[in-house]
Amino acid sequence: MGYRIDWNSEGQLAAYEPSLEEVAVHADALAHGYNEPRNAELMGHTEEIDPEDIVEMWEEAADEGTRSFLLFQAGEFAGDGDLRGIHDGTAEFAFMIGAPSAQGKGLGTKVATMIHAFGFQILGLHHIYASIVPHNTASRRVFDKLGYVLDDSPVARSYADEPGDLVLSIDRAGFERVAGGALAQITLALR
Repeated sequence: MGYRIDWNSEGQLAAYEPSLEEVAVHADALAHGYNEPRNAELMGHTEEIDPEDIVEMWEEAADEGTRSFLLFQAGEFAGDGDLRGIHDGTAEFAFMIGAPSAQGKGLGTKVATMIHAFGFQILGLHHIYASIVPHNTASRRVFDKLGYVLDDSPVARSYADEPGDLVLSIDRAGFERVAGGALAQITLALR
């Protein structure tokens, strides 16, 4: 049994930690999002990912302690996000808005805010990191809006997916300062 996160003012924006059976139901949509050429480039995927790979990836991630969420807007699958590498009060955040037509409209910022609220309030994290390819300007805008800063500390660099990636970080106080108004609109509850 995982958590569900609702953005109340948005009416129908929700994220929840799915069972593997629920991942399997949405595996085609996830694979489509991961394989979309622009998404694949920004996430570093060089080979096609099929629905079976998706379920296997989510199972392995869960075994490693990753907290993964499916995102829905108006009841329709919209993407995913997770907190991974959770240890010593830190984690890495990653997300994907599947359909290019849904990108660039603030949905990434909202899902990031929702999952960060979970990380800081439920998991008690004190820092969250993000590793992005330098040319991923859309994700960089999301992280800038949340209050992230460039971070080349050894802890931050340990979250880098590739040596040339940018690593950014935010602490709990910085997130709460920037996202304070939004936090009042977010509900976190066990499913």
